[in-house]
This record gives sequence, structure tokens and C-alpha cells, in this order.
Amino acid sequence: MLAAVGHPQRLRIIAALADGRVHVSELARRLGISRPLLYMHLERLDKAGLVTGDLVLAPDGKAMKYFELASFDVHLTVETVLAALRTDEQEGHHDVPETSP
Repeated sequence: MLAAVGHPQRLRIIAALADGRVHVSELARRLGISRPLLYMHLERLDKAGLVTGDLVLAPDGKAMKYFELASFDVHLTVETVLAALRTDEQEGHHDVPETSP
């Protein structure tokens, strides 16, 4: 969970969902990011149990994807931070490019 919220864009997504369920296209517009990038971040948040998504059938028969926050409570300890770092490294996620000295 900690690794999932370790990216500023994902924190922005959580903030945007704080007022309730939002359609993906609307969420992308609010945040000013592409839908593919948004879906990548939403997938990470979903895997961490922070958001849930559901498909709703519109009156015209079109499937609409909505996301909302799941109930969560983060308890931060040194062990939590170390476990998140290990998980992130094992999954090969590097949100911040490494620089050489």
C-alpha cells in the first residue's frame, strides 16, 4: 500500500476521488493526464486495495468505468517502509529515475 501511494500522481488520484465515484474520462480530464497513464496508476492503487472500479451500463448500452476510494487506514512504521521498498524493488518499479554521481 505504501509503495502505491509513493507517487505524486497517485496521491492526486486519491484526492480527486475523495468526494466520491468518478468516471475514468472525467478523472483524466480533472487531472490533466491521459487515460492509459491514469489506468496504469489506478491499477497500482487497485492492487493495493485503495480504490475499486466498476463498470456501469449507460442507457445507450455503452460500458462506463467508474472508480472510487476503498476504505483504508495506513499505519506507518519503519517495518512498513522497509517492506514497501522491498516490494517495489522486487516488482521493478522505479518511479524516480536513478542518477549517477
